[in-house]
Order: sequence, then structure tokens, then C-alpha cells
Amino acid sequence: MNENMVLTEATYYILLSLYRPQHGYGIMQQTELLSGGRVRLAAGTLYGALNALCDKEWIVQLPVEDGSRKKQYKLTPKGLEILVGELNRLKQLVANGEAILNQEEE
Repeated sequence: MNENMVLTEATYYILLSLYRPQHGYGIMQQTELLSGGRVRLAAGTLYGALNALCDKEWIVQLPVEDGSRKKQYKLTPKGLEILVGELNRLKQLVANGEAILNQEEE
């Protein structure tokens, strides 16, 4: 992962939602649930993000069944690497903040 890369909260939750294959509406629901309601994705925003993530090869669209309009997506190994890198970055942010704030309390 690029050391300077920072994911938006929406992108982080989209990738996290795609740890298991999902369709667009499922991604929208899970993102809102996981974020405690902070991140609510409109359809246009979601599908724009999904297209961008496909272009980066972080996710892939699964084959669509005949007669179905549901597009499902899943995380790629590259996308998982990005997600894990972001999780580690966020853990470091929290650890640094807690270390500093706990010093102030002593």
C-alpha cells in the first residue's frame, strides 16, 4: 500500500462491506450499519465509487446471471491489501492518540 494513501470513510466501508460478495443495495445497507449511520451512500455516489474501485482493481464485478439485473462485487487480493493497510494506519492513529492523552492524565 502507498504509505501516503488515506482512504475516505466511504471507501473504507465499501471495501469492508465487500469482504464477502455483495450487491449495491447490500453495500449501502452495510456501510450505513457499520458506520453507525454516519455514512449514507446515495446510489449515484456508490456506483461511481464502485466503478473507480474496479478501475483500480481493488474490487471486481462478478458475472451477472442471465435475466438478473443485480450486479455483485467482491474484494480482490489487491483490495484486501489496501483495506488491511488502512486498518493498520487507523490503529496507529488511535494508539498514538491514546498514548498522548493517557500521558496528560498522569
